Amino acid sequence: MTAVAVMVAQIVLVVAVAPVVLGLMRRVRARLEGRAGPPISQPWRDLRKQMAKERLVSRHTSWVFSAAPVVVVATASIAAGIVPFLTTRPGLELGDLFSLIYLLLLGTVFSALAGLDPGTPFGGMGASRAMTIAAVAEPTVLVAIFALSVSAGSSKLTTIVSNTLHHPSAVASPESLLAFGALVVVTLAETGRLPVDNPSTHLELTMIHEAMLLEYSGPDLAIVELAADVRLMVFLGLLSNLFVPWGIATTNRPIDLVVAAAAVIAKIVILAVAISAFEVFLAKVRLFRVPELLAGSFVLAFLAVTASFFLA
Repeated sequence: MTAVAVMVAQIVLVVAVAPVVLGLMRRVRARLEGRAGPPISQPWRDLRKQMAKERLVSRHTSWVFSAAPVVVVATASIAAGIVPFLTTRPGLELGDLFSLIYLLLLGTVFSALAGLDPGTPFGGMGASRAMTIAAVAEPTVLVAIFALSVSAGSSKLTTIVSNTLHHPSAVASPESLLAFGALVVVTLAETGRLPVDNPSTHLELTMIHEAMLLEYSGPDLAIVELAADVRLMVFLGLLSNLFVPWGIATTNRPIDLVVAAAAVIAKIVILAVAISAFEVFLAKVRLFRVPELLAGSFVLAFLAVTASFFLA
């Protein structure tokens, strides 16, 4: 029951903090561009406003369109529960590298199906682009984290984090640095950030993630947007605790979990601010150049695996 409680606590923490982190990123970017920007709590206000609106569904859609928001937010929430945000103590036997990849991919597939289901041109265009990115990004995540699992001897995420805690020099190892670079690029692609996608654009021809959401409204739109925020937190949590695990709890004592929550939030805030500052100096790349960028990240991940075997 303690493991279940920790998993639920992680999910609650991530869901509560995710919109705030997105609001912080928007505020930092606005300030660096010379604008006042919205308040940090604005994403939560938008979600509350959407939840109060009427739910409209086209009569041309199937059950996939209605089920997609539930599946997307469920997979993102379960992923937030199995990623070691707070503790390295083994919890439910779900915290495996492969289960994480399958959860992320399942959410991507249902998002793409939901974009295709209404039959609108922009939804189909966004779904096609999203699957093109996922075809390279998901294997890159798998290979990058697998490079870290070689020295740990396990594909369990908690074991990988514990191994880094016991061997601090592994943080500066070639395989760790290469895997970190690969995962950073994938994080930008999977969460719809520049230079792959522009989260602040309203031009349909350049949209990827937002194009799949054009037919959603009301509570469905709020759920899908919350799932995207949680997904961003999952990737930032992986970058924080897989490569810089200090601060994470090694027990399930409440005081240790509180300290771990403060530490992981601080690390995620630093990453979010760095990404926002980085985006100010970037422009969105052409769609046909995105596979080249992701292929480069896959090469980094492959080199990380190679280095982990030869330098073990």
